[in-house]
Amino acid sequence: MPVATFPSEAPGRVLPTLNPDGSRRWLSPKISRGRFWQRRRALAWALIFVFALIPYLRMRGRPLILLDVARREFTLFGATFLPTDTMLLMLLLVGLFLGIFLLTAVYGRVWCGWACPQTIYMEFLYRPIERLIEGGRGAQLRAAGGRSRTLAKHVVFVLLSMFLAHTFLAYFVGVEALRHWITRSPLDHPAAFLVMAGTTVLMLLDFGWFREQVCLVACPYGRFQSVLLDRHSLIVGYDHGRGEPRGIRRLRRTSSSSDRWGDCIDCGACVVTCPTGIDIRDGLQMECIHCTQCMDACDAVMVKIGKPIGLIRYSSRDELAGQPRRFLRPRIALYPLLLVLVWGAFALALAGRAPLDVTVLRGLGTPFALLPTGEVSDQIRIKIVNRRRTDERYRIELVDAGPLRLVAPDNPLALGAGKTATASVFVIAPRDAFGDGRRDIRFRISDDDGFSATVPYRLLGPQDERERHTKGEDKEGRDVRH
Repeated sequence: MPVATFPSEAPGRVLPTLNPDGSRRWLSPKISRGRFWQRRRALAWALIFVFALIPYLRMRGRPLILLDVARREFTLFGATFLPTDTMLLMLLLVGLFLGIFLLTAVYGRVWCGWACPQTIYMEFLYRPIERLIEGGRGAQLRAAGGRSRTLAKHVVFVLLSMFLAHTFLAYFVGVEALRHWITRSPLDHPAAFLVMAGTTVLMLLDFGWFREQVCLVACPYGRFQSVLLDRHSLIVGYDHGRGEPRGIRRLRRTSSSSDRWGDCIDCGACVVTCPTGIDIRDGLQMECIHCTQCMDACDAVMVKIGKPIGLIRYSSRDELAGQPRRFLRPRIALYPLLLVLVWGAFALALAGRAPLDVTVLRGLGTPFALLPTGEVSDQIRIKIVNRRRTDERYRIELVDAGPLRLVAPDNPLALGAGKTATASVFVIAPRDAFGDGRRDIRFRISDDDGFSATVPYRLLGPQDERERHTKGEDKEGRDVRH
C-alpha cells in the first residue's frame, strides 16, 4: 500500500512573516523617509508625549483619565463613572465604536498606520533604537552587530519597557500610587511590584519579539476590514493599470520597442520597506496597516526614473479600477446620524446624573439578629459616592418606617469631594413587623444642599408563629408535615 508523502516546504510563502519551511521570517524593514513618513513621525512623537503626560493632568480636581479597576471607578475628562452607570458606559462604548466605523469607512485603516500605539512605539521608538545600536537593515540581516550590540539593545529595550509599563500603570492606579511604588522598596508592596514587572515583560515581549505579529495575529481590526470598508473607502493602493506590465530596466532595454511596459520597474522598494512584509502590488490585504511606507518608497523611485509620483497612493478600489469615487453613500450618512443620537443621549444622561450615588447592601454575617428585648436587628451597609466637587454631609433616614427605628453611628456622614464611603447602620424592628419574614422599607439620603435620594430595601426577619404553623414548619423553619 503506497504511503502518502507530504512536502517539507510550502510551494510559496503562506504568510508574509513565515518562511516556506514554517520558520518565522524576521522582518527588518528599510525606512523610507518620504513626506508621509515625516508627517507620521511628527504625529507619533506628539502622541507619545501626550500619552506620557495625561496621567499627570487634572480636570475639575480629578485625573484627566483614571481607570481604577480595583475600586471600580473610571474617571474620564473629569467625570467619574461607576459600575452602576451602566447606561452611560454602554453609550460611551457604542459611541466610540461608531466613531471607529465612520473613520474606517471614510479614511480606511488610518488609525492603524497613524495613531495605533502598537505602530507608533514599534516604528518610531523600538525599531529606531534597534537601528541606532545594531545598524541598518543590511547589518541586521547579516547579524553584523555581534553579541555586545545585541546585549546593549536588549538592555535599552528593558529600560524603555519599564518606563512604558510605569506610564501605562499610571492610567490604572494614578500617579500618586505610582510614585509611592517607585520611591519605596518592592518588599513594601510585592503585589504592585509583580504587576509592574509583569507589565514590563509583556511590553518587552510585544515590541522586542512578537512585533508585527500583534497586527497580523492578535489584533482583530484587520479581519473586520472586509465589513468596515467598501469599494469607496480610502486605502493605500497600487495602480495596476499604470504599473503593469512591470519589468526591470534591463529587460526594458533588451525588449522590442513595440512592447508596452508599465511604470513599475519591479525594484521591490515597496516590499523591503513594508513593516508587515507584504507586497502592496498584490492588492488590498488584511496585513496592510496603511503606514504609507510603500508610498514614500515608490515616490522616491518614480522621481529617480523621471515618472510621475503616485503609482502607489491613497485611493479607493473603484478609483483604481477607473471608476469615480463616491463620497456620499448610505453608511457615510447612517454613521454620523447614529453618532449624533448616541452622543446626544450620552450628554443628556450625563447632565441629568444625580450628584450622589447610593448603593444599599446587606450586612456581613447573618441576615438578622434577635435582641434580648425580643426585637429584630438588621445590619445594613450604605455605600455613598459624592459626585460633587465640594465636601458634603449626608444624613441617612428611614421613610414612613412606623415602629422601626434607625441606629447609625455616623449620621450625618461627612464625605470629601469625589470620595466614596460606606456607612454601617442598623434597623431595629419589632418581631411582628415582618410579614412572611420580610419587610420593605425605604432609605432617604440627603445632603446640606437639599438634594435627596430614596432607595428601597427589603429587611429580613423571623416568620410569625401563625405563618409557620400554616406552612407546617417548626420554630427552626423545618418542615414537620407528614
